[in-house]
Amino acid sequence: MPQQVNYGVIGCGMMGQEHLRNIALLPDTRVSAIFEPDTDMAAQALAYAPEATLVDSVDALLEIADLDCILIVSPNFRHVEQLEALAQKRALPVLVEKPLFTDPQDVERVEAFRLNYPAPVWVAMEYRYMPPIATFLSEAAEATGGVKMLTIREHRFPFLPKVGDWNRFNRNTGGTFVEKCCHFFDLMRLVIQSEPVRIMASGGQDVNHLEESYNGETPDIFDNGYVIVDFASGARSVLELCMFAEGARYQEEISAVGPRGKIEALVPGPGRFWPDHLGAPPVPQVIVSPRNPKGPRARDIPVDPTILVAGDHNGSTFYQHQGFVELVRGKREAADVSLDDGMISVIMGMAAQLSMKEHRAVEIAEIAGRNAKRTLP
Repeated sequence: MPQQVNYGVIGCGMMGQEHLRNIALLPDTRVSAIFEPDTDMAAQALAYAPEATLVDSVDALLEIADLDCILIVSPNFRHVEQLEALAQKRALPVLVEKPLFTDPQDVERVEAFRLNYPAPVWVAMEYRYMPPIATFLSEAAEATGGVKMLTIREHRFPFLPKVGDWNRFNRNTGGTFVEKCCHFFDLMRLVIQSEPVRIMASGGQDVNHLEESYNGETPDIFDNGYVIVDFASGARSVLELCMFAEGARYQEEISAVGPRGKIEALVPGPGRFWPDHLGAPPVPQVIVSPRNPKGPRARDIPVDPTILVAGDHNGSTFYQHQGFVELVRGKREAADVSLDDGMISVIMGMAAQLSMKEHRAVEIAEIAGRNAKRTLP
């Protein structure tokens, strides 16, 4: 097992550079090679990984001898083809950004990859590793006595600009409720410990990007919506997303309720967006509210400032890489977030998108089935 872990990185845009900053904080890790076709992004990436070799293709990246693992942070619609390229040429452990895929017709391709890829694959579901959410996850069962209702609210800023404006169109992202919300569908399954059965959703594009135009096309990504998920256990969950609410004190508010009580996690957005005139940014909190004896108990869950400033995700990218490096070194038997987890989170997002488009409840089996050929918006 390697002591020093050498990464090969595919894609170094905004999120890729967050990964680079966090890898640099880990002992005995380095970025050996980078494939980033945009020259400006590549130059910025070298500022965070000055020892890395820049290459001009995925194939060239995989020719670099001293690689122990691969990190994929390319645009969403490239993930499947790049995973397949690894399978064909060099099956290294891989951390792949969400969403795992963007087209329902790729379910079979991803399943074939899952069954045949011999190395570990970890899907990057960063939200699991935010300290307040990690605390919430560890305490939810005890605090609630078994989760019956789970509510996730994200009130945040609009999608940021990306290289080539690829994230303005559903065909590239899979749709907002795939691109953005697969994180939350992953959390739902993790908290409720059951599988989704059906989804009912309502959403649309009402405020953001309506005046933008790219090569004569107006963006078609949704900016708000509600999603209700029924689980096989009988529990249910609700997601509320609004992407024109960056004035909120907290970006994510998560609550779980059961026969014993309620637990909440409150997570602020990126500190760099917090207005200076309001003073220090909010500190994350976890609140436990038992039914007996009544009375909420709130406590702060601060994040190490060095880790906090390395990204926009409340320190989670660092903790995720910490676990992934342990996997590469052989100190863990399996990835925390499996290919199955990554697939199901995308399928749930696709079901939500379809429900919004067709104004009906959508059974998960409609998309998860092997013969699902429906094209989503």
